Amino acid sequence: MEVSARYLGNEEFEVTAGVHKVLCDQPVGNGGADQGMSPPEFLLASLATCAGYYAAQYLNTRRLPSENLNVRVIAQKKAEPVRLGAFQIAVTAPGIDQRHQAGVLRAVRACLIHNTLLSAPAIDITVDTSVPVPNAA
Repeated sequence: MEVSARYLGNEEFEVTAGVHKVLCDQPVGNGGADQGMSPPEFLLASLATCAGYYAAQYLNTRRLPSENLNVRVIAQKKAEPVRLGAFQIAVTAPGIDQRHQAGVLRAVRACLIHNTLLSAPAIDITVDTSVPVPNAA
């Protein structure tokens, strides 16, 4: 799995994942133009869509209503070091009983992003200072 972020100037980056491209920017208050989600918003979006995917799989496999499925993620900022320190995932799945509510909860807890955030992954950072080779045309 790989994504790349190409600097466009100001506070904007074009993020590429396979054939998909999205714009990442900072809010106006952070010097950006608010032309795309901020990096923390992308993280929250990853958690929400992953949780939603697992919830939808649970519901659809059991032929339960999924058309009004909604996932909301809220994060609290912490300092020293600056980070997102607490997440709340709220899943709305109307029309299911208590037994399936517990099943959706189990399914969401199996989400790859949720589990990644529970156990801090190793992160290796390198800086390449070589000059890029122009594309041959």
